[in-house]
Amino acid sequence: MRAAVLRSYNAPLSIEDVPDPETPPDGVVLKVMACGVCRSDWHGWVGEHPRVKPGQIGGHEYCGEVVSAGPEAQYVVGDKLVAPFILSCGTCPQCRSGASNTCLDQRLPGFVEPGAFAEYVAVPRDHNLARLPDAIEPTVAAGLGCRVTTAWHALTGRAALQPGEWLAVHGTGGIGLSAAILGRAMGAHVVVVDIVREKLDHALGLGIEAAVMAGDDTAGEIREITGGGAHVSVEALGIPATVNASLQCLRPLGRHVQVGLPVGHTAQMEVDMSAVYQGNLALYGTRGMPAWRYPSLLGLITSGAVDMSPLIARDVALSDVSAELAAFNGPTPPGVAVVTDFTA
Repeated sequence: MRAAVLRSYNAPLSIEDVPDPETPPDGVVLKVMACGVCRSDWHGWVGEHPRVKPGQIGGHEYCGEVVSAGPEAQYVVGDKLVAPFILSCGTCPQCRSGASNTCLDQRLPGFVEPGAFAEYVAVPRDHNLARLPDAIEPTVAAGLGCRVTTAWHALTGRAALQPGEWLAVHGTGGIGLSAAILGRAMGAHVVVVDIVREKLDHALGLGIEAAVMAGDDTAGEIREITGGGAHVSVEALGIPATVNASLQCLRPLGRHVQVGLPVGHTAQMEVDMSAVYQGNLALYGTRGMPAWRYPSLLGLITSGAVDMSPLIARDVALSDVSAELAAFNGPTPPGVAVVTDFTA
């Protein structure tokens, strides 16, 4: 099969013919229908993700059709499925408590095991997978493995965003735009922040209520727009400037959700703990989504209550992934790229 392989950090991926994956006894092999290009892939590509090493096939936002199923698999050939990027064991204390996204024994295609920047991907532990409804296009479904699911769990499972509350979203890349779209669908008032005017205009065009160009007084502008500060603030980039702006824009008793990935040189940063103390703020970390929560998100989309299609900016080929990753080195345009052609 064709695959895009990381051979050197910060260099074009190598398009190679590699052996087809073996079928896991408790899982399936998917013919990949679509795979998103995510900033987390970029962290691995530049060498800052501790688990991604040369030789890795990236790609963790994928959906596909089962072409082979193991003897212990729950799904069968022909099923169309979407997979979370965290494949939990299902038996550890974390999984039994319902928090499978914090599983103590995770399998991670795209980070540790071969991922979906390839024609086929092996997916063990298929109890984590969900059927892809016919009403959801594969390009949209690709984001349901990472950015959309992570945003959904951040707003509902962590911050408990309520209708009528103000939600601030710092960074309108894939996960930030997902959070803004979902927050609006949940009945919240949403203000987005970015350094790219085009991305803010794109969000406003989707019905987001307010937008702020990031600057010296981002938090002050948000407090003015929201009449005292946001109730919930999502940090969707993982850098000190946006983390602190997120904390400082909250009203007393506000909730900050750390969605952006702090890794490599941003793994440790200076944070305004005075804002946390003075505001009696709550800080939540979040990563992924427990697989059992798929029905709530899929139901929201298939019912027409939310349209995630504006998240997708362009379909690309496997050979275009290197350019998409390199684009994350600077400000990016609105929307995300999804690989749909694995032959070019």
